[in-house]
Amino acid sequence: MVKMLSSKELGQVKKILIMQYKPFGDVLLNTGYLPALRAKFPNAQIDFLVQKPYKTLLEHNPNLDNLVIMDRINMHTFKYAISRFYMIKRIRKEKYDVIIDQARGPGASQMTFFSGAKFRLGWLKTKKLSWLKGYNWVYNFKTIMNNEIYSARTKFEMLRPLGIEEVPHNTFYHILPESKAKAKAWLTDADLLGKKIVVFSPVTPVHPRQWKFEYFARTADILIDKFGLTVVLLWGPREKEKIEGMASLMTNKPFIAPATTFNEAGALLQHASVYIGNNGGVHHLAVAVKTPTLTVFGPTTDPLKWTAWDQPIHSFVRNYDRKEYIDGTFGVTPEMVCEKFVELDRVIAQINGKNDKN
Repeated sequence: MVKMLSSKELGQVKKILIMQYKPFGDVLLNTGYLPALRAKFPNAQIDFLVQKPYKTLLEHNPNLDNLVIMDRINMHTFKYAISRFYMIKRIRKEKYDVIIDQARGPGASQMTFFSGAKFRLGWLKTKKLSWLKGYNWVYNFKTIMNNEIYSARTKFEMLRPLGIEEVPHNTFYHILPESKAKAKAWLTDADLLGKKIVVFSPVTPVHPRQWKFEYFARTADILIDKFGLTVVLLWGPREKEKIEGMASLMTNKPFIAPATTFNEAGALLQHASVYIGNNGGVHHLAVAVKTPTLTVFGPTTDPLKWTAWDQPIHSFVRNYDRKEYIDGTFGVTPEMVCEKFVELDRVIAQINGKNDKN
């Protein structure tokens, strides 16, 4: 049973700090519960601790008051220790009443412990010796993580001690007007505006999540040849060479998107009928901008945790007979992905049909 704050304690909450300082996907997954937190504490100051490269995900969020920015520094350096000391000093000076530690690593646990906050919310770690190594003793309000639902929904569960239950929600990312203008201009120049576009983001830096580029290429060719769809390849920093490599494996010529910021990538995804790619930050970005997703999972990642499967416009493919990473095929074929695409496209058409009637 989850320990709850009393009505008197809830009335004492004036300043809240959320901790989840990296990476892109995990930071973005925290935005789903922010409206509910703001509704519970309409007059409180709600701040968010985030590393500098990921602050773009939280800027312009109407439910936050301030971003507390950390530098991204190699943790095995003296500079890191000095930076951590000054960050703890800054947090203590703010005199937060509540710390919500969604990061739940050693560094975040240390900052929570020294924060001076009266109410410290964190995940309860249940493995052997977790009381010591897992820093369970730091938190006076602990919740067991549910790994069988989308991570954005799981993060809601940490708010239970505050009397907040999950409500219908989606993650949130503000797309800037200039990003929308840039995406529209490129689509117009490429004569793609208004066409049914499938955006592929086939590159991930996490090797066990990387589906073979040959398979992505074959999938894209099937969608073009069989369904007459338009394929756009989206890429990030240091990924263009791999994207061009995938394009060279295709019998049809895809469109390669221009270099984009994360925000501009979100603007481009808003024009897509479906996103197809590996599990990662771009997948979560597509969910945030309400673009239907079809994600290919390898054997080391659980789709139930990393896909918004409770929403019918988000689907995935995983071969559950494959128990460990052997190669980049995942035991998943392009034909399997295309079959799932047809199912997803049918669901999207039904939803759009209902919306048109309403």
